[in-house]
Amino acid sequence: MTILLLGSGGRECAFAWKISQSAHCSKLFIAPGNAGTGAYGKNINLNPNDFEAIKTFVLKENVELLVVGPEEPLVNGIHDFFSNDESLAHIPVIGPKKEGAILEGSKDFSKQFMERHGIPTAKSRSFNNENLNEGLTYLQNHALPIVLKADGLAAGKGVLIIDNIEEAQEELKLMLGGKFGNAGSTVVIEEFLTGIELSVFVLSDGKNYVTLPEAKDYKRIGQGDTGLNTGGMGSVSPVPFADEAFLAKIQTRIIQPTIDGLLKDNIDYTGFIFFGLIKVGDEPYVIEYNCRMGDPETESVIPRIENDLVELFIACAEKKLDTYQLVISKKSAATVMIVAGGYPGEYEKGKAISGIENLRDSFAFHAGTNLEGGLVKTNGGRVLAITSVQDTQFNALQSATADAARIYFDGKYFREDIGFDLM
Repeated sequence: MTILLLGSGGRECAFAWKISQSAHCSKLFIAPGNAGTGAYGKNINLNPNDFEAIKTFVLKENVELLVVGPEEPLVNGIHDFFSNDESLAHIPVIGPKKEGAILEGSKDFSKQFMERHGIPTAKSRSFNNENLNEGLTYLQNHALPIVLKADGLAAGKGVLIIDNIEEAQEELKLMLGGKFGNAGSTVVIEEFLTGIELSVFVLSDGKNYVTLPEAKDYKRIGQGDTGLNTGGMGSVSPVPFADEAFLAKIQTRIIQPTIDGLLKDNIDYTGFIFFGLIKVGDEPYVIEYNCRMGDPETESVIPRIENDLVELFIACAEKKLDTYQLVISKKSAATVMIVAGGYPGEYEKGKAISGIENLRDSFAFHAGTNLEGGLVKTNGGRVLAITSVQDTQFNALQSATADAARIYFDGKYFREDIGFDLM
């Protein structure tokens, strides 16, 4: 079948790598893709949010399956666009409709959803400009630190953790005043939970679901989890502290109630649900939902799935996941993200990359790269995800870290301690 994959990051590169191995995939297009995805299919210069241009392309190329990588087109309603168009409605879309994508698109909505369905999460309240003064008073009596979250999509920058009440009050005013644009027109004030984070993923067909391998990602730029937050500096899968008993709690207290809640609320959800979780003591809590796979977690999770990925997507589209048996490798995967100098602040693009051919025991999933005059060059803050799959987590971490050192571009940086806190 002919498949169109939307997106241009490391997540999409991992998807393209896996989809291209499928016996069901005769042709793969990636829009817009990057310098790495071109090895697995054909890159097409399309904006994932330009639905009319996507429609024209899909009809011209007889695309039979649409896989949506990033959250923005989902929150903007690309699945609805296909379902509501007579010429596109027969094409399965892997990714929820707008009513489901709001789990990520609105933190206020997701908080209300969790409260309504008894899903454990941090206590919170939401405020907007109409009740700003009430919000400022609420902060005066709030325990420290305080978590402020912009309600909408803010490119991963809309969450602040603040240790000072006056500063939190000032930030609330700035956020409601447009600091994050429309994303901050409502702000969720949340209690801070202390624990260790992990990511759990399911693929749902609207009624049934399969649980994918769990992962842990590393957000801070500096060694030892220090410095500014990033989009993710690396990940590991499986997660050693998520034992069978803890994963069973996640299944019964979080995953199943979420699927049941979507059904009760008449939300037709076909696609990935990413549960951003925190382990507090021995109990799991939801920090956030996302309506797509995580990045860089996908680069550790996908290589551990032994099934044909397109077969899995077909079962999802046909609502047959209740009969689908997912096979997960017993091996461990580790991903080390190589980033541009200056990231997550201002960084330069257009630096020539060398050494990718020197990798010994890893894959290079391209994240922020492009091809220019036959040269692979940097084109983003997070440039390459180096993933190794080995018999032990230690060997996977060692291989990925060693291979990350074999790549060079001006200003290159990566963390050398990803996953070693779990050893």
